[in-house]
Amino acid sequence: MALVLNDRVKETSVTTGNGDITLAGVAAVNFITFNTGIVPTNTTYYAIVNQGLAEWEVGVGTLTASTTLQRDTVLDNSAGTTAKIVFSAGTKDVFCTLPASKAIYLDASTPPVPVGAASAGFALAMAVAL
Repeated sequence: MALVLNDRVKETSVTTGNGDITLAGVAAVNFITFNTGIVPTNTTYYAIVNQGLAEWEVGVGTLTASTTLQRDTVLDNSAGTTAKIVFSAGTKDVFCTLPASKAIYLDASTPPVPVGAASAGFALAMAVAL
């Protein structure tokens, strides 16, 4: 099981309650499915937003089957806690995201660290920026 991040992964769900999310298995227009973008047994950062209500959740989840997202760890939610939201009826958008709390950045004018950059170089860049 690996942490997988991928762009444009989005489906819907009508799951209620605070258990695993059953995905529709069909990608939103111009997106790809979790099964394609994440692949079962891998984990990812996710967001779930109820289209009709002020219910949302951001967390880490495991795709346990092609259309089942297990909600492992909640990082934030509409209640301001780290508990799983008990979702009401309605259609939810479920998508991959990179939570702000997990992002590494210096400031808006500093270029990002290139993939594969030496950790010492990154540490130096951070020290200079601070």
